[in-house]
Amino acid sequence: MKRRVAIIGGGVSGLATAALLAADGHRVDLFEARADLGGRAGSWTAAGFRFDTGPSWFLMPEVFEHFYRLLGTTTAEQLDLVRLDPGYRVFFESGEAPLDVRADRAAVLELWDEVEPGSRPRMARHLDSARTTYRLAVDHFLYDDFAAPWRLLTPSVLRHAHRLPRLLGQSLDAFAARTATDPRLRQLLGYPAVLLGTSPYRAPSMYHLMSHLDLEDGVSYPLGGFAGLVAGIARLARHHGAVLHTESPVTRIIVRDGVATGLTHRDPAGDTHHVAADVVVSTADLHHTEQHLLDRRHRTRSTATWSRMDPGPSAVLVMLGVRGRLPRLAHHNLLFTTDWRANFAAIEAGRVPDPASVYVCRPSATDPDVAPAGDENLFVLVPLPADVTIGAGGTGGTGDARVEAVADAAVDRIAAWTGEHDLARRVVVRRTVGPADFAGDFNSWRGSALGPAHVLRQSAFFRGRIASPRVEGLLHAGATTVPGVGVPMCLISAELVAKRLRGVRGGGRLPEPAEVGA
Repeated sequence: MKRRVAIIGGGVSGLATAALLAADGHRVDLFEARADLGGRAGSWTAAGFRFDTGPSWFLMPEVFEHFYRLLGTTTAEQLDLVRLDPGYRVFFESGEAPLDVRADRAAVLELWDEVEPGSRPRMARHLDSARTTYRLAVDHFLYDDFAAPWRLLTPSVLRHAHRLPRLLGQSLDAFAARTATDPRLRQLLGYPAVLLGTSPYRAPSMYHLMSHLDLEDGVSYPLGGFAGLVAGIARLARHHGAVLHTESPVTRIIVRDGVATGLTHRDPAGDTHHVAADVVVSTADLHHTEQHLLDRRHRTRSTATWSRMDPGPSAVLVMLGVRGRLPRLAHHNLLFTTDWRANFAAIEAGRVPDPASVYVCRPSATDPDVAPAGDENLFVLVPLPADVTIGAGGTGGTGDARVEAVADAAVDRIAAWTGEHDLARRVVVRRTVGPADFAGDFNSWRGSALGPAHVLRQSAFFRGRIASPRVEGLLHAGATTVPGVGVPMCLISAELVAKRLRGVRGGGRLPEPAEVGA
């Protein structure tokens, strides 16, 4: 049955949901509060420098390929991907030589044996386990909304049941310690927890599956950046008939007799409109959806429940346009502090770590269009607590004092640890983003940068569900629902909505069209 669908939010999950549902023949209207589409996956341009303002790691290519095939196209037709080699470079506070991490099994095993002689067999077993666990997740868990958990009890899942207690009950760091004793190698195996909005000391070891992604599957970069990826999904949504409204903030989800019947929104002129719908899909932060768009009786979680949840970390983002080259940096760079446990403990205690580990993306190493010829584009991310009182950012050093101080310290750290000692004086463009910006721009709960942390009690069965248990016809997608944070997960959440409207239950992907690109 074809339905009228109103979608709240024009980030990756909202656009992907609009594209899939419109392709299925539904009448789709999407409402985005901001002038630009993309949400956290935004773009900013100044003085010839173009910055992605959010996601920068392209992982899980099979998820993208499947998504595009559902829409009658392919990754090759939509994106110009460059495989990065090295996948990333790691710098250490200790001053030890940086490590280049290549997305090649043989090279990874060689690196392990070079840093920690005799560790090759253990690392080979780790990679085998990561591959097996990844396949188990993709084939049985990620494409399931967990509405009927008993459907997971398939023979292939039960064959691995003996592994689940350790994968769920042991931390990622403890699991990594079985593979490497050298602290640098343990950090390499534990850092993916940050991409999940938590720490390696709290993330279940199930997530060691991510080692398969960056160490074997590979890290790529879409030329044009993630802003180009977003624009492509928006084109597909419009091609299939979805109508995308910008500068149209949704103010209320209309519920009558326990059924979602539409929404109200303001148009760019400030006038309020009521939109009737058979289905409402909110891709906004779940906390914002429940606390601000629904009446109290329609909420699934109380204020007390939210107070006990972990919002995941926030961040200070720093976008730098730099004159001249920075050859010591790779495309992706990780700067790890020596006392990692103290770094994460500070964030969990609500303090800004000092020193803090830093992520640096240098897309100008790969993409000639993100900076003037001969110059560099840097995107810097410093994880810190989800605390809006840390403040908001600004351009040219005009952000709140604490945000700018974090940015200054990060620039100094990059210069000192990478050997690019004159970095600060070569900066000609600077913009910062702080926790208050995440809250104000994206209605992010407590200013979280990613979404609720992937600790055990907020993963899989315990994460936000696709279908509201209180309001019929209200569905959710995005980083605050299953399967979780990250662009691939947002694409999957969109497919979970499409499965729901098709009446498909259980795990597994939707079937792809028989012929694509013919």
